[in-house]
Order: sequence, then C-alpha cells, then structure tokens
Amino acid sequence: MAQEQYTATTEGTQIERPENQHVYKIGIYGWRKRCLYLFVLLLLIILVVNFALTIWILKVMWFSPVKGSGRNCLTGQQGLREDSSLLLQSTQNVTVNARNSDGEVTGRLKVGPKMVEVQSQQFQINSKDGKPLFTVDDKEVAVGTDKLRVTGPEGALFEHSVETPLVRADPFEDLRLESPTRSLSMDAPRGIHVNARAGNIEALSQMDIIFQSSDGMLVLDAETLCLPKLLQGTQGRPGSLQGLYEICACPDGKLYLATAGVGTTCQEHGQVCL
Repeated sequence: MAQEQYTATTEGTQIERPENQHVYKIGIYGWRKRCLYLFVLLLLIILVVNFALTIWILKVMWFSPVKGSGRNCLTGQQGLREDSSLLLQSTQNVTVNARNSDGEVTGRLKVGPKMVEVQSQQFQINSKDGKPLFTVDDKEVAVGTDKLRVTGPEGALFEHSVETPLVRADPFEDLRLESPTRSLSMDAPRGIHVNARAGNIEALSQMDIIFQSSDGMLVLDAETLCLPKLLQGTQGRPGSLQGLYEICACPDGKLYLATAGVGTTCQEHGQVCL
C-alpha cells in the first residue's frame, strides 16, 4: 500500500518531492500464504475422510445404541451386576461372535427378526444347578430333563427310527401309536409284552389279524374264551351233549364250532371246510 505524502507550500517556495516513495504491505504474501492455504485444505480433507470413515464403520458394524440400567460392562473381564439388566437393540439383527487368539470365529449367536441362529460345535442349555437340559452337536440331540412334553396337536414326528426304553402317556390321557398311511411295526429280540392292568386290550383290523409263531405255540390263557361270530357246523347225532360245543379246525386253518359229544364230532361236521 502506498503512503501518500502531503506538503504545505507557500507561494514562491519550491520544495523537491522525494524521489523514492516507500510502499508498506500488510498481510501474508508469497510462499507463506501458499503454505497456509495448503495446510487449511489438508485439514479440511482429513476432516471429510474421518467423517466418511465413521459413517462407513457404523453402517458395516450395524451399531445401535446400547441401553442399560446401572453400571453395565460389555467386556470379558467383568460381568454384569445382579441388580441390573443389559438391553441390546437393533433394527436388523444382533450378532455375537467368539474368536480365538488368531482372530478366527469359533462361535456365533445371531438373533434376527425371524430366526435365532447358533453356529458352534456344540449347543447346550443348562439348568440353574448346572445340569445339562438340552444338548445338540453333529452326532445327536440329548434332552436331559425327566420328562419331554410335546403339546402340539400332531404330536412328535420322526422321519426315521426311534429308540427309547419307555413311552408313557399322561395320567389322564390315552397312549396311541398310529400310522395313518403305512404299517406299524414293533420288533424286539427278547419278546414284546402288552399288558393292560386295569382295562381291556382291543385289536381292530379291517382285514386279517395274524398271530404267527415259528418255533413256539400260540397260548390263549384266560378263564373264558369267546368267539361270538364263529361259524357253526351241522347238527350232531342223537346223544350229543346239548349246549356244549367244541372248536374244530379246517385244513386251511379256518375254525368252526361243532356240537360236542362223547367223542369228537369235527369230522362229522366238516362240511364247513368245503
């Protein structure tokens, strides 16, 4: 900035003006000004990059506000207080990962809006005293409770075989084994025992009921044996015991009743087998 000089003169007086006029500059000029602008621009670029990285990290990690009452800690060193609760909220899902010393994920718990997913070598639920209640691994599923209750109307559905030492119904419910579209088979190398201590045993079939023993015999041990729909043979000869009948068998295994006599009368009433 040039500084103007004013000189008061009188008539007839000549004053020589100075040849060298000094110019004074105010501000930062030259290379200092360029360095300052470059430094401000660099700070602005760093601020924008940091802000963009912060938004990207929040989006990738699906962070959401963590709310808790009391002094809750999300560390592996210190647990939560007994009189406080921890609440994790997310609009999508909550994922908890367990990593080893190499940084590899060894276990994962993912809670989503429609499914809870656990990825681990073994999943186990314990009771308050440490007893395993439910265990799942690659080989089997173990239920450690004393009673397994299925409350659905369709019961339990097994696509393959079932192995159990005991199947018991509720005290006030009937036990029913049913195969609506296929056959029902029970095999045991040491025998099958069906016992009704306070009721009857009923076997209903639309077709035949076959009792077959390859090495033994069929024993019907009861005080009274009733066959109400069994066919009856022809009348016996005079002298037969009226009101008494004997059971006869045809060569093909069919049974029929014949009027009993002093001796057997099956041959005399064999017309039923024809």
